[in-house]
Amino acid sequence: MSELTPIDQITERVDRLLLRYEELKRTNALLYQEIASLAQERDSLKSRLSAARARVDVLLARLPEANPAPPGPVNTPRGPL
Repeated sequence: MSELTPIDQITERVDRLLLRYEELKRTNALLYQEIASLAQERDSLKSRLSAARARVDVLLARLPEANPAPPGPVNTPRGPL
């Protein structure tokens, strides 16, 4: 087996670099798709949270006012039981 010339070595390295570059481009594109998908999911969840908060606020507004306990004797412990 003959030894590779410096030009052949450089050519081989460049070919490997080009392959790696293409792999990284594909990976980067997939990551950008994932970011877009997660941003859309986040926005949807924020919207659902806002709607749920609005419904809770409406329900809280419909609750009757809390009536304080009528004044009366307070049960306090008188010693060990």
